[in-house]
Amino acid sequence: MTTIPNTPARASLLDGVADTDLAATILRVSLGILFVAHAWLKIAIFTPAGTAMFFESLGFPGFLAYPVIAVELLGGIALILGMATRWVSLALIPVLIGSIVAPHGAAGFFFSNEGGGWEYPAFWAVTLVVQALLGDGAFALRRNRA
Repeated sequence: MTTIPNTPARASLLDGVADTDLAATILRVSLGILFVAHAWLKIAIFTPAGTAMFFESLGFPGFLAYPVIAVELLGGIALILGMATRWVSLALIPVLIGSIVAPHGAAGFFFSNEGGGWEYPAFWAVTLVVQALLGDGAFALRRNRA
């Protein structure tokens, strides 16, 4: 009779990953995808020039559209990859506060209002604060273990 040596079970990708690290990762990647999608909307659908004209219609200088698009795109990519997560999360909050001030602030609280209220950007800003407090989570390129 041949016996098969007792081999240890194959380690799972999530073995040893704390729930809070997994939660931080899910939040970080989700936020990153949302920011990349939002930047892509401004690039591919509205166009950067169209976004600049929209900013001007709100009373902002049109040139601000370009750094906003860049911050959303690069910040989203950094979040997905897990690079400087705390700092990137904090750096993205002013973009959302700007969207609350105009155009969403005038539309009231509920995002279902005409013009989209400030409910969603406010929640998005709060999730960035939570991400900054949680840190990188698991599977980050540059994980800060502090």
